[in-house]
Formats: sequence, structure tokens, C-alpha cells
Amino acid sequence: MNGPDAEEAVAAAFREEWGQVVATLIRVTGDWDLAEECAQDAFAQALDRWRRDGVPRRPGAWLTTTARNRALDVLRREAVGAAKLREVAVLGREREPYDPEYDGDDSGVGDDRLRLLFTCCHPALPIEARVALTLRTLAGLTTPEIARAFLVPEATMAQRLVRAKKKIRNAGIPYRVPPAHLLPERTTGVLGVVYLLFNEGYAATSGAELVRTNLCAEAVRLARVLAALMPDEPEVLGLLALLLLHDARRATRVDAAGELVTLEDQDRTAWDRPEIDEGAALLETALRRGRPGAYQIQAAIAACHTTAPTAADTDWADIAALYGELERFVPSPVVRLNRAVAVGMARHPDAGLELVAELERSGELDGYHLLPATRADLLRRGGRSAEAAAAYERALELVENDAERRFLERRLKSVSQSVS
Repeated sequence: MNGPDAEEAVAAAFREEWGQVVATLIRVTGDWDLAEECAQDAFAQALDRWRRDGVPRRPGAWLTTTARNRALDVLRREAVGAAKLREVAVLGREREPYDPEYDGDDSGVGDDRLRLLFTCCHPALPIEARVALTLRTLAGLTTPEIARAFLVPEATMAQRLVRAKKKIRNAGIPYRVPPAHLLPERTTGVLGVVYLLFNEGYAATSGAELVRTNLCAEAVRLARVLAALMPDEPEVLGLLALLLLHDARRATRVDAAGELVTLEDQDRTAWDRPEIDEGAALLETALRRGRPGAYQIQAAIAACHTTAPTAADTDWADIAALYGELERFVPSPVVRLNRAVAVGMARHPDAGLELVAELERSGELDGYHLLPATRADLLRRGGRSAEAAAAYERALELVENDAERRFLERRLKSVSQSVS
């Protein structure tokens, strides 16, 4: 196998296996930093070994075993006390760590990644730390990527991650799925993490690709497991419905050349109808519980888009009303920005621009590229090309994702030609 092919295989393995490798290493070592360090070392070794020997039949098993052996070596070197010696003994006896049927605790759920998710989302941790730690350990996002997702400086995010790991270690937070009676207190944090995990896959904050399919698939998988664990929780069903309704459109979000395709220009015949039907059915089941919540409302918004036969048939007035309702549950500037888009589409672009102006005055979304991008699009739709061009230029100064940058450049070129 030549170099580029091996590099591609390692990159694919990282996308697909990082969370499993780290989760398993945390289970068998109990040391988060050691788990990440040894996982990184295993991927580095893979690049060299796979070039020489070819890609193994089970890349995940190869990576996990290599990482475990590296952890064992580190612990042996550091084994100066009885506690460390016991860790080495346990790790040395550990059976094949990549066994998906492993169920080494009393939770009844044989899934290391789900255990990791619930550990990261322990109520003793601040909600921001729960989300950030899961994105780092389970999804393999870098600290800069997570910082951009949270709109905070990289140094702030690095400190947040260090504090979260220290809290887990010092507080003795158990690595397990909690028993049924404790699940509700974890629900909000866990759902938030799965939602952000999907969002990072659906619209990557940075990098060459707009869509990271592995993150979307992992989020949907975790949401399905959560729905099986908590079938009577409407927000759990609402989240799964939301992810399915979005995932049904995932393949049409970029064209064959990897360029971004807007919702109104997507080929609706290529949307995944079984996913849409399943998502709609789950949403209906959740709403019948009579306990509305943020994920159910967002799923209802997604359903408005996926059930419209054409873009022109979209019920933007209903979507604007739903965003108004969502703001009661999630009073965030991003929700208000989305409502501005819906209002602009339902009434007139100027109505949406008034709401955008309010957000600009508040300063809450300074540095967020979608704020000037939204202003630019509403100005373009209102025929104000010169102002739209200036707004697109501002958005281009802030955007991090390559596919989004190219899209904004195309829009800027289009409105600039209209001005000339």
C-alpha cells in the first residue's frame, strides 16, 4: 500500500474508531489523559505500519490493542506503588478490548461509548464542560474546533477541558450508565451533547468538508440507544426525530464536487423518505405525551421543511411561529437569528433585517459568521445588492469551513455582478 492510501485509511479509521478506542481505554485504565495519549500514539503507529503491512481486517481492533499495549507499557514504567501495580495487573489481564458485547458493569448496557457519554454528562460537571469533554473524547474534535463551536477563545476551552477531567478524577465519578432512577437527572446534558455532536457532523465548524458523516451516524446511533433506554421521555424521542429529519437531507447538502447546496436548491427526490417517515412518526409519538420541549419544537420545524413538496411550498409563517415558541425554551441569540430568517421569508426581507439589526446591536453574536451571512442573504433577496456584497465580505472574514467559504464567495460574486 502506498503512502496516500495508508494516510486515507488512517484518516478514515480516526473518523470511525476514535471514540471507541478512547472509550475502551478509559474503561480499562481509568485515566483520561493516558487514554487520549495512547490512542494518539496508536494512530501514529498505524500510519507507519499500515504503509508497510497493509490495512488490517479490523482496524478498530488493531488500534485498540495497540493503544492498550502502549498504556500497559506506560503504567509499568510508572508502577511505583501498590495501586499502580494493581492497575497494571488488571490491564494486563484485560481480554480483547474491542469486544462490542463487553458489559463489565451493572448498567446492563454493553456500550463503552454510551458509558463515556454518561460519565462526561455527570451532573457534578458544568453543562459547558459536559458537552466540550464529550466532543473531545468521544468525537475526537480538537480543542480549537470545540472552542469555535462554543464561540470562546481556545485557551478558555483548554482550561475547561482540564478542569472537567480533574473533577471526574477527584470526585470519583463512575464510568457507567446510571441506573434507571438516575437517568432523568442526566437527560438534559446527554441530549445536548448528542445534539451538538450531530451538528458538528452536519455542518463542521472548520476544515475542508462541510459534512462529517461519521459524527452524524454516531449521534443518530447514540440517540437510538437513548430512546430505547428512555422510551417514555418525549424529549428523547424528539431529539431522535430531529436528527433523523435532518439526516434524511444530509446526502443532498453538498454536490458531487463537495460544494454546499442550500435547502431550497436541494434535490428533494433524493431525500431519504424512510428516515423522514420514521422521524415524523417519532415526533407524533413524542407530542402525544403532552410535554413539549425544545427538541420536539425543532423536530417540528425540520418536519415543515421535509414535508414541503417544493421549496416554494414551505410554510415559513408556521416555522417563524415555531421559532418564537422555541425561544421560550432556548432563549439564545442563534434561535433569534433563525427566527429572523423565517420572518424574512414569511413576510418580507426587511422584516427579517430588523431582527438581525437587533442582534447586531446586542453584540451577542460578534464573530459568528452566520450573522453577517444572514444579513447578506436577506439583503440579496430584497434586491439590495451593494449592501449584500459588503455583508458577504464580512462573513468571509469570519467563516472557518472551506465549503461554506466557497459558497459565500460565489454569492459575493453574484451580487457584485448585479451591482456592476
